[in-house]
Amino acid sequence: MAVNADRIRRSFAAQSLMETFGATLSRVAEGEVEIHAPILPGSRQQHGFAHAGLTFAIGDSAAGYAALSVLPEDYEVLTTEMKVNLLAPGQGDLLIARGKVIKPGRRLVIVQADVFALADGNETHIALMTGTMMPVAPK
Repeated sequence: MAVNADRIRRSFAAQSLMETFGATLSRVAEGEVEIHAPILPGSRQQHGFAHAGLTFAIGDSAAGYAALSVLPEDYEVLTTEMKVNLLAPGQGDLLIARGKVIKPGRRLVIVQADVFALADGNETHIALMTGTMMPVAPK
């Protein structure tokens, strides 16, 4: 199945939270999506690290769009469950979320997202997320 990257880009552009975070959709492929988000002053926690909410939000979106990339054109997707393991503080200038489909299905799509912090050109794996997306058929 050919991925309609424009459909995913339009959907991403409609997410006001991603706009608030300054996040960008940097890569779309079948079953894989990458999102970048700067660690802005307004998305840090009290110690100066990227807030876990930012980490979760871009990881969830990357995994969700990866799921959407393997669904029929007129479908949407909703997160039904997402687990996050925070592995290290989000230090640096940028977070990178790489979402991928682990197992596609008609009723459930199993996904994973790995989130990295970029500092001085080096990536640190800061979160591992696993979850379930539900395909939503057109009405």
